[in-house]
Amino acid sequence: MRIFAIALLLLASSLVSPVSRAADMDDLKWVSKCIQDNAGASVGSEVVAMYCACMNNKMGSNESQSISQWEKTHTAEKNQCEAEAGWK
Repeated sequence: MRIFAIALLLLASSLVSPVSRAADMDDLKWVSKCIQDNAGASVGSEVVAMYCACMNNKMGSNESQSISQWEKTHTAEKNQCEAEAGWK
């Protein structure tokens, strides 16, 4: 639950209009899925939440893949988000 709250806080700062709220709810769905996918990671929940939010921000708004799928073909972005989140 704490991870979900962190992800929600990361995304809540950009809630400005009804259009952006719909996009943010979609972002929250993807970030939450990424957090679940990385539940067994050897890093703290805050690091995972920051990584997932970073990856989500790098993805296009029309992307249909999950973050976990997208990261497999976007190594540069994955490495950058890992560094920014303190994963490595």
